Amino acid sequence: MPYDPSSSEARWQKAWADAGSFTAIRDERPKYYVLEMFPYPSGRIHMGHVRNYTMGDVVARFKRAQGFNVLHPMGWDAFGMPAENAAMEQGGHPRDWTYGNIATMRDQLKPLGLSIDWSREFATCDDDYVAQQQALFLDFLDAGLITRKSAMVNWDPVDMTVLANEQVIDGKGWRSGAEVERKELTQWFFRISDYSEELLDALDGLTGWPDKVRLMQQNWIGKSRGLQFGFATDDAPDGFDAIEVYTTRPDTLMGASFLAMSPDHPMIRALAKDNADIAEFCEECRRIGTTEEAIETAPKMGFDTGLTAHHPLDPDWKLPIWIANFVLMDYGTGAIFGSPAHDERDHEFACKYGLPIRATFGERGMDLAQADAMVATAPYVPLKSEPVTYVRGFAGETDQTGEVAVDAAIAHAEAAGYGEGVTKFRLRDWGISRQRYWGCPIPVVHCEACGTVPEAKENLPVLLPQDVSFEQPGNPLDRHLAWRQTTCPQCGGKALRETDTMDTFVDSSWYFARFTSPHADKPTNRADADYWMNVDQYIGGIEHAILHLLYSRFFARAMVKTGHLPETAKEPFNALFTQGMVTHEIYQTRDERGRPIYHLPDDVTDGKLADGTEVETVPSAKMSKSKKNVVDPVNIVSSFGADTARWFMLSDSPPERDVEWTAAGAEAANKFLSRVWRLAEEVGEDGDDPDLTRAAHRAIADVTKSIESFAFNKAVAKLYELANAVGKSKAGGESRRAVLRIMAQLMAPMVPHMAEDIWAMAGGQGMVVDTDWPKADPAMLEDDTVTLPIQINGKRRAEISVAKDMPKDQIEALVLADDTVRRFLDGATPKKLIVVPGRIVNVVA
Repeated sequence: MPYDPSSSEARWQKAWADAGSFTAIRDERPKYYVLEMFPYPSGRIHMGHVRNYTMGDVVARFKRAQGFNVLHPMGWDAFGMPAENAAMEQGGHPRDWTYGNIATMRDQLKPLGLSIDWSREFATCDDDYVAQQQALFLDFLDAGLITRKSAMVNWDPVDMTVLANEQVIDGKGWRSGAEVERKELTQWFFRISDYSEELLDALDGLTGWPDKVRLMQQNWIGKSRGLQFGFATDDAPDGFDAIEVYTTRPDTLMGASFLAMSPDHPMIRALAKDNADIAEFCEECRRIGTTEEAIETAPKMGFDTGLTAHHPLDPDWKLPIWIANFVLMDYGTGAIFGSPAHDERDHEFACKYGLPIRATFGERGMDLAQADAMVATAPYVPLKSEPVTYVRGFAGETDQTGEVAVDAAIAHAEAAGYGEGVTKFRLRDWGISRQRYWGCPIPVVHCEACGTVPEAKENLPVLLPQDVSFEQPGNPLDRHLAWRQTTCPQCGGKALRETDTMDTFVDSSWYFARFTSPHADKPTNRADADYWMNVDQYIGGIEHAILHLLYSRFFARAMVKTGHLPETAKEPFNALFTQGMVTHEIYQTRDERGRPIYHLPDDVTDGKLADGTEVETVPSAKMSKSKKNVVDPVNIVSSFGADTARWFMLSDSPPERDVEWTAAGAEAANKFLSRVWRLAEEVGEDGDDPDLTRAAHRAIADVTKSIESFAFNKAVAKLYELANAVGKSKAGGESRRAVLRIMAQLMAPMVPHMAEDIWAMAGGQGMVVDTDWPKADPAMLEDDTVTLPIQINGKRRAEISVAKDMPKDQIEALVLADDTVRRFLDGATPKKLIVVPGRIVNVVA
């Protein structure tokens, strides 16, 4: 009977479901919590989903077989702009679009045979999840973890909404195409910056995380040690007698040539009220770029205010005060001193506006004139650890590194009383306010008598109104008076609801905790959280290495502080694995103007479309709907079965690297599984085969080690070897069936449906999913033979396998009888024949 996954896969999935094989219930076994980053319900799954969830499934099934009580849940990151955009463009309601997509994607995922506890499934837009997230918000607010303050945001004047930095493209709103403005709005913030030091220090303990992810988080938190001090001003507006600056290179203070201030600095805003030119320049700065990346790459723009400031080391030394588009208000103090000799950005600015360029240091041994000449055309920016000669130092000419000089400059400022050493972090508070409909409502009201008041917990959840329209731009909640108008929970008077909804990163920052008790009437059930937390293995893309993981780490700490998680859950993910992408070639033709027209792989055969048109093949890239280089997993499962898709995803490359999906690769995977099926059907001759049994136990050891180290491709390779050993062996009867049962157990995490079939065909009792992971017999791992390479005149020419304890004279006799050796000797006696026991044989002809 040929291999037919179409019938067996559905049968085994039903059997697992009927048995409740993957339902997670607290018991006395050691627990193991494996979690993949949950998907956004965009409409269809893709091969990236298949790879991600197959990897997690291998771990979950492996740990279950090892005796662990495994929690392996699934949910949906369901709020967000795509659903709202679909409502604007196609009509309908975001809720219907979202739940329709969830139903479709669930139906596509289930045929993969994932060992998921579907009883724990939820979507972040579910009323219950909204209620508990709002309860967390109120607890965080009460604990002082949330604040409300004014902040500059990216504002789309057409869609009338705040945009994340990633939604600003070339200074325009990603959907409307409107010029994005910088606007000051009152926003809600999580006070994540209060945890900067703790979040940074704790990275050292995350030894189960990739080093590159820890480094990315470290850089994002951005700890720096520098000097904060002031420049006294002349003729500045009231209240700005001095301009505070912060610098990480105070050793370059003697090379200062100007002060630069952010267009959003309070002093500049004060000047702009009475100076139309300043006001217009500031508006222009806000229009040309709003993100840190955009500002870094934009042309340097400046405006001379005409004001001056006094250098702290010389009151007679006056520096001009400029407004510069590259100075950010939300880092440091919103003002810097420019040291163009040793900073590329400052150098470009100084050259553009004819400002002085004064060196403070040069290459070792340089004098003042040489250093000034060197930096006239380009800045000199050595590493802080590189020794240089300071030509305008605080204590004359000295040879020292930047690190030493920075410490000396801070000490000098503190001793002289004009500044102090300060540690700062790049990490800013997390603004969660979004002027959008499809998100979790922020549970506060605004009362004329009481001010901003938290909603009472007994009134939760505050749900979104369903009767909204997206025909007008902006947030529909602002226009829905019936929903907005409410009563104050504090005084009972009239009040208005907050119309901002929460950033969707909030939804995904605690879902791992909710999975421990998804139906509890509180955010968590502590008994469940105490048992299941932490996540033992987290799996997801490197693109989430910074924000999602950082926000989750903060959320875990906040949940500990408010009593929803145990102290041990401050770092919620014990181990993290970031998988590579799934790629595919891109197929395209051209329209009459030469623009690419993309085609699905399913529409291309032998480089041609159905009508015979030849296509251009572009090298493999990440699967993208826009470029149509996507392969529908549903089609693969329908054609080859889920196990083929799973096997290919695990076998083609190391899981941390990208994998290219090819039709030939899928066919090869299916061909191998068909071969294994035939091997299981073959009876074989009667009798034992010790070599086959030994190969099976070696496979147990190797596959176990490979799965534990996330080397799934190596585990697959070992199973190929075992299949080859079975194919070559003449063993039959129970001896063969015993090895086939071991093969079924080893393959079960990867191709669970076929493993069940092989287990049954080989006489296994019950289902393989319920069997313990096999253990290798140490005695079987000891090989009583050794392979010795034979070198003839210094070159390896042959090899022989001999018993480990074979005497030298017997080995010599076998070597002389070897066909290759005899051909080289051509009847002559070797000049030398040296046997190194267990290692090599050397023949000198």
